[in-house]
Amino acid sequence: MSLLGKVVLWLHIGFAIFAIGPLTAVTSSVPRYIRKRDVAVLRYLRRSTRLFGVLTLGVFITGLILGGSDLGAPWLSASMTLFVVAAVLMVFIERDQGAALRALSSESSKDDARVQIGRIAAMGGIAAVIWLVILFLMVFFASTR
Repeated sequence: MSLLGKVVLWLHIGFAIFAIGPLTAVTSSVPRYIRKRDVAVLRYLRRSTRLFGVLTLGVFITGLILGGSDLGAPWLSASMTLFVVAAVLMVFIERDQGAALRALSSESSKDDARVQIGRIAAMGGIAAVIWLVILFLMVFFASTR
């Protein structure tokens, strides 16, 4: 592997560690703060979700660069598809965080954001499993190349 390839690999791993890890931690902690009705923390977590969500695109882009001519390999296609599914889940999670914030910030007691707790927890859990499946595919199949 060339020096440029090694740099891209390091960027890929760095983005995965410093973007996907915190994104998963942030989304898994949101339901707890909805239950506590802590609007200030929820605003911070929503901003963090956006920031780390955008940074995860670095994982995808550097992965595309690393894949190069092997992008047609089934394991890479599966990984990219799973990544897109997880990214869409993150968009829905961010939307539900906004809905929870609006519900908790309003004077009305009709909507207390309990619906968002379940959806955010479920989608966050599914996204975490997707990240683990992608990690498995990368480690198992990339090491056989």
